[in-house]
Amino acid sequence: MTTIFPTEPTAAEAQDAIRDEFAFFGDWAERYQYLIDLGRKLPPMDAALKTEEHRLHGCQSMVWITADGDANRLDFNAASDSTIVSGLIYLALRVYSGRSAREILATESRYIADIGLAKHLSPTRNNGLAALLGFVKASAERALADGEAGDDA
Repeated sequence: MTTIFPTEPTAAEAQDAIRDEFAFFGDWAERYQYLIDLGRKLPPMDAALKTEEHRLHGCQSMVWITADGDANRLDFNAASDSTIVSGLIYLALRVYSGRSAREILATESRYIADIGLAKHLSPTRNNGLAALLGFVKASAERALADGEAGDDA
């Protein structure tokens, strides 16, 4: 799996960087273009992983996501057939991928409110983003539970 994340040392720093980058743009047309540009930077996902097993339901677009690692570090790989959705994925992975399960679970997705994203997305895109973030958090919970189960062995 090819990963370019994390780009910042902590999830909090990633969220601050996202907020600062989006503040640079004057309007939402520019911000949408930036999302598209970020989507194009998302590492490609192996076509063999684009299966129903890895499909994220709740999204208007086709989205596939995988989690790899353990409680110490979880890496996420995701793709979409939509460039804007790919940009949303890029932002989420920038915050959460390459982090420990504990950091993932302790991190609220404040960047969404910080940049005003929720009010500029359609309801189906907001649902898809919530499904993506739900997958990330559930993966962290599983990794943490698996790690604790391993401690008992």
